[in-house]
Amino acid sequence: MRTRKSLMAVAAAAVTGLALAACAPTGASSTGGSGDGENAAPIDVGIVYSESGPLAAYGAAYKQGFEAGIDHATDGTGTVAGHELNITFHDDAGDPEKAVSQAKDLIGKGYQILGGTVVSGVALPLAEQAEQNKVLYVSGPAAVDTLTGINRYTFRSGRQSLQDVAAAGTFVDPKGAKVVVFAQDNAFGQGNLAAVEGVLGGQGAEVSSVLVPEDATEFTPFAKKVLDAEADMVFVAWAGATTGAMWQGLDQQGVLDETTVVTGLGDVATYGAYGDAAEKVSFLNHYFPGAAGTETETAMLDAVEAAGGTPDLFTPDGFVAAQMIVHAVEEGAGDVEAMVDALEGYTFEGPKGETTVRASDHALIQPMYQAKLVKDGDTWTPELVEVIDGESVAPAEVSE
Repeated sequence: MRTRKSLMAVAAAAVTGLALAACAPTGASSTGGSGDGENAAPIDVGIVYSESGPLAAYGAAYKQGFEAGIDHATDGTGTVAGHELNITFHDDAGDPEKAVSQAKDLIGKGYQILGGTVVSGVALPLAEQAEQNKVLYVSGPAAVDTLTGINRYTFRSGRQSLQDVAAAGTFVDPKGAKVVVFAQDNAFGQGNLAAVEGVLGGQGAEVSSVLVPEDATEFTPFAKKVLDAEADMVFVAWAGATTGAMWQGLDQQGVLDETTVVTGLGDVATYGAYGDAAEKVSFLNHYFPGAAGTETETAMLDAVEAAGGTPDLFTPDGFVAAQMIVHAVEEGAGDVEAMVDALEGYTFEGPKGETTVRASDHALIQPMYQAKLVKDGDTWTPELVEVIDGESVAPAEVSE
């Protein structure tokens, strides 16, 4: 069993609870076969993702990126070392039980490669299926930290929550800084508080919190508490219908003028949620279209747009998953252990720049971003403030 080397284990555990794993494993047979050339056997790849459900927009971005990535990594052929990639897509609807049922069915049909899911509660039981059945699993945007180092057969194609929190720490010097977490008093907010305590507190910050009841609609008294704390940085973790009113409340009470307020920049649909407060907020960011400025990003954007899609927050996660799967097949088609070995330590040029699969625990080391929102007519658009080096925000290593 793997254990985290630092206090980040506590943070990760609090961010997301482990989903109940699926039961009986189903044996997998080889679909790949060895040998190159025209007669090489097809390789089956099953992508389980949210075509529907609450995170369908994330799933759409992931799928569009994946399809663009397969085209890019195979030079438009859809084949790798003579093996045709037979890629099938399956809607988990954000339901862990449905996802596990689909995974078992695919494994029973001989699939050796699974990918996808934007939902942390789905990724964890799929990772268990991968370990039980010894198949390669490359997860999607699911950010749950416990997926890193969970087993030999599971990889991720996106960032994880601890990378978000570490990116927030680049806005101030954490050592000796007073950091207030402003969040809803629920599992999401408490998890973010624990993550900030583990990451920034571990770097010397003095962390406190203002946790707001989920049903609150008046935010003035809570904003005043934040002001009274005289923080060097306020980390905001918020979701739901009260988001706009919350930001308005912080702005009206002067919080955004008195200190550095940091939150995560989400998908395009959320850019307008901050209202006029947007220009006063500092954003940590996993990705927004145009952030990287790399040739690979340009290829991804062009391909997605040419196919009628819209690049968004999790488009790179799909693209990177495709790059990883193509590399694994190229190096070890038909042999799961060889595919796993090929991915461990793999460094490549992803759409965000240099990307590395850390060999020891499969964390995906990648650049992150500081961003701001600027008004463009009636809309808000992101602009890059700074690229954050991937190694500087790498999560704590997980070891055996």
